[in-house]
Amino acid sequence: MQRSTLFFLLLFFVSKILSAQEIPNEFIEKAETLVQLQPKSYQSLDQELYSEKRDTVLLRYFTNLSKENNYPEGQAYALNQLGMKYRNISQYEKAANLHEQALAVSEEANNIDFRVLSLNMLGVVYRRTDAIKTALDYNQRALELAEQVEDPSNHIKRSINVALNGIGNLYQTLEQYDLAILQFERALTLEEELGNKLGLAINHQNIGHCLEEKGDLEGALENYRKSLAYNEEIDSDIGRVICKNSLAQIYLKQNMPYLALVLLEPLQEESKKIGDFSITSLVFINTGWAHTKLANYNEAEKFIQEGLKMAQNRNIPSNILYAYEKLSDMENTKGDYKKAYEFYKKADEYDKQISSATNLRYMNDIIVRYQNDKKNNQIAVLAKENEIVRLRLKKNQTTLLVSALIVGLISSILYILYRQYQSKNEKRVLTLEQKMLRSQMNPHFLFNSLNSIKLYIINNEQKNAVHYLNKFSKLVRKILEASSQKEIPLAEELGTMELYMNIENIRFSNEIDFKIEVEKDINVDNIKIPSLTLQPFLENSLWHGLSPKNGYKRIQINVKHKDKGHVTIEIVDNGVGRTMAEVNKENRVLKRKSLGIRITKERLANFAKDYQNKFDVDIMDLFDENGNPNGTKVILDIPTI
Repeated sequence: MQRSTLFFLLLFFVSKILSAQEIPNEFIEKAETLVQLQPKSYQSLDQELYSEKRDTVLLRYFTNLSKENNYPEGQAYALNQLGMKYRNISQYEKAANLHEQALAVSEEANNIDFRVLSLNMLGVVYRRTDAIKTALDYNQRALELAEQVEDPSNHIKRSINVALNGIGNLYQTLEQYDLAILQFERALTLEEELGNKLGLAINHQNIGHCLEEKGDLEGALENYRKSLAYNEEIDSDIGRVICKNSLAQIYLKQNMPYLALVLLEPLQEESKKIGDFSITSLVFINTGWAHTKLANYNEAEKFIQEGLKMAQNRNIPSNILYAYEKLSDMENTKGDYKKAYEFYKKADEYDKQISSATNLRYMNDIIVRYQNDKKNNQIAVLAKENEIVRLRLKKNQTTLLVSALIVGLISSILYILYRQYQSKNEKRVLTLEQKMLRSQMNPHFLFNSLNSIKLYIINNEQKNAVHYLNKFSKLVRKILEASSQKEIPLAEELGTMELYMNIENIRFSNEIDFKIEVEKDINVDNIKIPSLTLQPFLENSLWHGLSPKNGYKRIQINVKHKDKGHVTIEIVDNGVGRTMAEVNKENRVLKRKSLGIRITKERLANFAKDYQNKFDVDIMDLFDENGNPNGTKVILDIPTI
């Protein structure tokens, strides 16, 4: 035991000696000179240490030397460079700790140069892990500090551009791509003035991503190619990998999987060498996507699962979401809809986690705060500059104040009107839902159902009584549950309608032939529909179509494809037709008002607005070969995307 302990101690001291020997004398002299001179700006230090800043051993030596000699700027520089190294190999926790240490010593030294750098680097780390709220805090603080500097250095200007990229990424997260592009283009102009090719590459990449999300694939390709050209000029390995992966993604969207694979296959090893697994996982997932398009499903699953594992091991939620989406698409293409739905649900969970309402509200608050603070700063600067000519401009200031008050008043009125409209619309939707519930649970239906069950009990048909009582209780529960939901899966709606028809069929002595047919390749679990949409149409068929008819009675629900954005639901009966139904209705002593269909149309109209799509309801009369009424067909076109 003692021998092994001595061995490890000896090994430790040997490694220490070897580590000390790894530091070149030339660097030791340079480091000691810098510590003695103690330059305060980032540019001065970066100019001297540019060739060594990728060597973690030398950086740690310089960190310790700066700490021993009370040189906080040297510490901040080295700690931030180390943090960037860990960030680029996806070790985000270590990177964040190093940047936090750099921020602490920068604040202690009250050095704005390094405070801004540390804050921006923390923003980048937290944005990589989708911690949007925290990332935006850091970027916002960096921007506020940088914009306060009079006569800013090139490094401060560069820091402003990094912060602007953060704001642009914020707009990207909010899917406000035009606003994001404005931020990136502003940063692009500043980067051109500085001649910073890395900044130009980053901003063209960001603009390309925004255009891709907007559907402008050609515009995205142009910007990705410009970014790649700049990355080639500066010989950036990581930049090349990012750009080529983005180009491959466009080719996949343009249905050119072979061309995409030409780019992606070499990137698998190249991206691993870089060590940034946030990019490597995307490369593997996109490779799997390409194989899905080529129907190589085994290869597809292997690559996507490997990309997913990388993202899970390094806690990259957006990449995990992307992997589950591609697995769902693959299973859907294979025809395994159950697995496709399972992966879809997992993707949906991560989507909610990333885009939670709290984060979105917080980000909107940040935007407002940033714009307001900036305006306040601008007003303060203008007040200083115009103090001498204050009297001369008094009239103009008064006019400006009155104008601001008028604008504020108009804005307030418009806001109040908007809130009133919103409140009125919400009340209208609530009223519709309440009317719909009353329509489903009308006393006539309840009375008939319970009366039929009572008849079974009187006739001592206990099994039938229990059977239909169970169905009745299930139906009532489903109706009450569905009435509290804005929309439900079509599968659930069809199940509820089957229960409803079973109950209603009792009073027809079970002589109604009721069927539900779903066209192949339609996944009724993925299609959403307002709850209890079909019931009024079925009730209409029963009351007005089949009730007066003698002989064979039939109702059938057909679910069919229509186009990319719609699915068609048909309700077909072989009743007496609408003309005869109207005559029968007029002859009845008790005329029953049917509001269900009108209410359902209004609910469908509201549902279609949410999907920014349209719906359609059409009712057709059916005739036999001799032109006699032969029933009715209700056609509902429901938006699906």
